[in-house]
Amino acid sequence: MKKILFWVVGIVIAMQFIRPDFQNPKVDETLALSADKQAMNVLKTSCYDCHSNETKYPWYQNVAPMSWIVASNIKSGRHALNFSNWENIDAQVKLTRLTRAKQVINNGMMPKSEYLLMHENAVLDKEKREILEQFFDAEIQKMRG
Repeated sequence: MKKILFWVVGIVIAMQFIRPDFQNPKVDETLALSADKQAMNVLKTSCYDCHSNETKYPWYQNVAPMSWIVASNIKSGRHALNFSNWENIDAQVKLTRLTRAKQVINNGMMPKSEYLLMHENAVLDKEKREILEQFFDAEIQKMRG
């Protein structure tokens, strides 16, 4: 039993040396999303940690295996939709991603439940969902002409 415990502790310690890169890419404000103050407040509170290059990293990013999960969620979030590169996204891709964002928010799929465990302020209540829906609808209308 002591050997097993020794190995488990050793593995946990060794895991701490496998560290993801937690550097935020530089944000060019000319390429970043611009929205009204209300929409930006909701986006920054509930979306930007995974969907921008302005991630505010939590304390548990320093503890493996949580650090790996955090890094993976941020990488996939930025890949799906990155508000920091908004102006570089093709209009048709933006339209698709905004439509999808609207769906996942209305279905309660975003923000992710594991994110909300540690970020209670990111919960999207009815009012915040409506703010985002109005913003997404306005952006979709602009793109459709």
